[in-house]
Amino acid sequence: MYHQWNRITFLHWRYPPQVVQSFLPAGLTADTCDGTAWIGLTPFLMEGVRPPGMPALPWLSRFGEVNVRTYARDARGRPGIWFLSLDAARLPAVLAARAGYRLPYFWSRIRVAASGNRIRYSCRRRHRAGSARCDVEVELGEPLAGAARDDLAEFLTARYRLFAVIAGRLAAAEAEHPPWPLLQARVLGLDQDLLGAAGLPPPAGGPLAHASPGVSVRIGMWHPLSPADV
Repeated sequence: MYHQWNRITFLHWRYPPQVVQSFLPAGLTADTCDGTAWIGLTPFLMEGVRPPGMPALPWLSRFGEVNVRTYARDARGRPGIWFLSLDAARLPAVLAARAGYRLPYFWSRIRVAASGNRIRYSCRRRHRAGSARCDVEVELGEPLAGAARDDLAEFLTARYRLFAVIAGRLAAAEAEHPPWPLLQARVLGLDQDLLGAAGLPPPAGGPLAHASPGVSVRIGMWHPLSPADV
């Protein structure tokens, strides 16, 4: 599939590695930086969604999405993303992602509104999926470059592989995109219980924030990891 991940905000909290490990399947190990594991909340605007050789349909290919994710490595040390939940505003996309990518998607009401250097995100999971919600407002700052774009920023955002369990086997899919053009971001407001809905204990303190205008992405097909990889 081809996507554009636009107007994205990366919010991250430190978690003990053993807590994150308890959410991972056999064959994956919690990835750490600065001695801790990390949980991310990433709201963004999905645009231009289409399979190869097909045009993007205006209504179906543009919608808000919010992910709760963490970071892991397989037995060969290759890094990737493990999703704890994904909320999206288009039911056909939710059903297709659950069936084709075996990812824990939920159908939600999501709004992404940009005004000047501020972005507001609102997510309400529809009643059959529970009452989880998320409201975020961020102020965008200067581009991150040089020393400001440190190893931690790269660790939290430069991820080019997705993991999932398909038919009882650990699998991976590659995400091809250019490096994120990162911006400084300041959280103006945050009210969320998506982390709690995923089963996580409450985070300690406020999040570390980054933002990006977005990138174009190609997601490959799942391929099962060999026994040696697990």
